[in-house]
Amino acid sequence: MSQADSLSPNQDIPTLEGTITRIPYQDPEKGYTVARLEVNPSSSVTIVGQVFPVSEGDQIRVSGSWNKHPRYGLQFKVENWFKLEPATLAGIEKYLGAGRIKGIGPALARRLVQAFGVDTLRVLSHEPQRLREVAGIGKERAERIVAVWQQEKGMRDVMVFLQGHGISSGLAQKIFRAYGKETMARVQENPYRLAREISGIGFVLADRIARGFGIRADSPYRVEAGLLHLLGRASEEGHCYLPLPVLQAHACALLTSTEEATQEAIEKLAREGAVVLETWKGEEAPRVYHPQLQRAEQRLTTAVKSILSTPSSFASARLWDLEKTQIQLGFRLEDEQRRALGQALEQKIVVITGGPGTGKTTLLKHLLSLLRGAEARFALAAPTGRAANRMQEMTGEEAKTIHRLLEFSPADGGFQRDAVNPLRVDVVIIDEASMVDLALMDHLLSALHPATRLVLIGDADQLPSVGPGNVLRDLIDSGMVPVVLLKHVFRQAAQSLIVLNAHRILSGQSLLLRSQDTHADFVFVEKEEQEEILASMKSFVLDRIPERLQIQPDQGVQVITPIHRGLLGTIHINQQLQALLNPRGEPLQHGSISFRLGDRVMQLRNNYDKGVFNGDLGKIVRIDKDGYRLAVQFERELVEYPFADLDELSLAYATSVHKSQGSEYPAVVIPIHTSHYLMLNRSIFYTAITRAKKLAVLIGSRKALAMAMRNVRVEKRFAGLKERLRAFAAPLIDGK
Repeated sequence: MSQADSLSPNQDIPTLEGTITRIPYQDPEKGYTVARLEVNPSSSVTIVGQVFPVSEGDQIRVSGSWNKHPRYGLQFKVENWFKLEPATLAGIEKYLGAGRIKGIGPALARRLVQAFGVDTLRVLSHEPQRLREVAGIGKERAERIVAVWQQEKGMRDVMVFLQGHGISSGLAQKIFRAYGKETMARVQENPYRLAREISGIGFVLADRIARGFGIRADSPYRVEAGLLHLLGRASEEGHCYLPLPVLQAHACALLTSTEEATQEAIEKLAREGAVVLETWKGEEAPRVYHPQLQRAEQRLTTAVKSILSTPSSFASARLWDLEKTQIQLGFRLEDEQRRALGQALEQKIVVITGGPGTGKTTLLKHLLSLLRGAEARFALAAPTGRAANRMQEMTGEEAKTIHRLLEFSPADGGFQRDAVNPLRVDVVIIDEASMVDLALMDHLLSALHPATRLVLIGDADQLPSVGPGNVLRDLIDSGMVPVVLLKHVFRQAAQSLIVLNAHRILSGQSLLLRSQDTHADFVFVEKEEQEEILASMKSFVLDRIPERLQIQPDQGVQVITPIHRGLLGTIHINQQLQALLNPRGEPLQHGSISFRLGDRVMQLRNNYDKGVFNGDLGKIVRIDKDGYRLAVQFERELVEYPFADLDELSLAYATSVHKSQGSEYPAVVIPIHTSHYLMLNRSIFYTAITRAKKLAVLIGSRKALAMAMRNVRVEKRFAGLKERLRAFAAPLIDGK
C-alpha cells in the first residue's frame, strides 16, 4: 500500500505540496481541473477544483479538504493554490519542457538547464539577454521566449498575490482575465473596484480585501463602494431609486461614516455618472438612481406616449362581429367583459385586471377570435415559460416568453427586436403582466412599432415583479392608460373555495374553511407548533395529495412558504422534501446544497448568456461529478451548469411566494405560522393560494391566519414611472 492509499479524510492535512504528474481533465474556460499530485516519490493523490492554469510538471501548494468519491476514491478538494518554483534540475527541466512556454520544448529545456543549472528560472526572469548564450537561440527567438515567460510569471505572481489576500483561485482567475498585467496595481490602488467591475465579488468581500491592505474605514473608495452596494441591494428588493436621506441613513449604519462623507461620495459618483440625482417638485430631497433604471423609466414613458399618440395599424371597426364570435365559442360575455373587449379593440394600450374566476381567459379567447376574423397580426407572450405555456394551452395559439418574443440571443448581443427592428404585428397581448419588471417592459415597448396596440392582462392584487419596479400598478395609477377591472365571479368559478377565498382575502372577509377530510379544493389543517406543521406538510406532499389527485408528488405538488430561513423556510423544507422525494444517488455538493439527479431546481437570477431567467423551474437530468457540472432541463432549454455557475441554482421543492409568481400547480401546500409575522399580509397570502389550480392546503395556526388577514400592508417600492407618466398625461389629455 502506498502512502497516498493510507491517507484518510480524518487526518488533519489541510495543505499539500507536490508536482503535477498527470491531468486527466481540465476546463480552461472555467478553470476546473482534475490532476494527480505527486507529494513524494512514493505517494500521489488526486486533486480536484479551480486549479488553472497548470501543466504537467508544475510544482504547486494546495489547501482544501479531503473528499471520498464513491467511484474514484480519496480526493483532495482544492480551495486555494499557488505555484512553487521548481527546486531541482529535473524539476526545472520538466517544468520548462511541459509546453506552456511557446518556443521551449523538451530539447531546448534540457539545453537551458545544462547551460544555467539551478539558475535557469532566475536567468529567464532577470537576465534574459543571456539566453543567446545557448546554441540555437537567436535574437528574435529569445525575445519571443522572454515575452511568453514574463506573461506566465506575471499570472503566477498575480495568483499568489490575490490568493494571499483571501481571494479564491476561481475569482482570482476572473480578476486576472479582466485586468491582466495591471491586476496588482489596480487592486492595490482601490480594492473596492472589484465589487463594481467583477461579477461574483460583492462589497463584503471587497471590504475584507481592503482591510487586508490596511485601507481606512473612512476611505472615500469605501464609502462610494458601500453606497453602490446599498443601491444595488435596493434594486434586488424591487426599488428603482432610494431617496437621498434613506440611502444616507443606511450608508451611515453600514459604514459607520458621517452624513458629510456620504454626501461627498454621492456627489462624486453623480459627477462620474455612476448614479443619477433627480429632484421632483414637492420632494425636499433628491432621488438617487442607478443610471440604467432611470433611463429605463424615461424610455418607457416616452414609448407609452408615442404609442398612445400614433394611429393604429389596422381598423378596429372591422372587429365588431361579436355575436358570431359568441355563438362560435358557446359563451356570452357579461357587460363588464364586453366593455373590456371594446377597450382592447379600440385603445392603443389597455390594462385588463381582475382576480381568479372573473373571466380573463374567456375574454382573451373572444379577443383572439375577433382578431383572427379581422386578419390582424398578433403575438401572445408572458414573462415566464410556465405562464407562456399556460397561455398557449388556454388559447390554442402560440405563446412565447417575452424574451423569446423579442428574440433574445446572447451570441448576438441581446434582444434582436428593438426600435430599429421592431415586431411586425398589429397587437401584442401580455399575460401575467404584474410580473413584468421595469427593465423587461422597457425592452418590450422599445420593440413595439408606435402603431401597434398593447393589451396587458394581469392581476394587480398579486405581488409586484421580482425585479425592480411596479410597472402594472404604476400604469394603472397613472391615469394615462385605460384600465378595465373585472369584478364579477362566474358561477362555475364561484364553486371553487380557492376562488372564493382569494376574493375574501382581498375584501378582508373571514375565510371559508374546510377540514382535510372533505373533497373541497381549499383545505385548512390547524396546527400550532412548527414541528407539527412540518410533519403534516410532509404527509400531504408525500401521500395524501398524490393519492387524492392521482399525481406524482415530485411533479404536481408545490410547497410555497413566505420565508427562506427557519424550520418552515424554503432552505430547510427543501432539504426535508429532497430526502423524502429524491433520496437516492450520490449528490453533487455545492456549499450547503446537495444536488441530485432528478431534483427540481430553480434559477435564481437572470442569466442572459444561458437564456434562463429568475424564477425558471427545471429538473436536473445529468450530473458529472468528475467535471463538477450538471445539466438542467427547463421548459424549452437544456442548460449546462459548470462549477462557477452552481450558485445560480437552488432546490425548488419549496419556493418563496415571490418566486412562485406566474406559476400554477395542481396542488399547493402553504405553511403558515406566527414566526412568519414579518411576511404575513393579504397580498402575500392572496398570491400564494392563487397559485393552486386544483387544491390548496393551508397548514398552520388560526392566529397566524388572522395576522395575515388583518395586515393590509402593500409593498412600498420607490419607483418613478407613475410620476413620469402623469407628467406626460396632462398635455395628452389637453390634446396638445
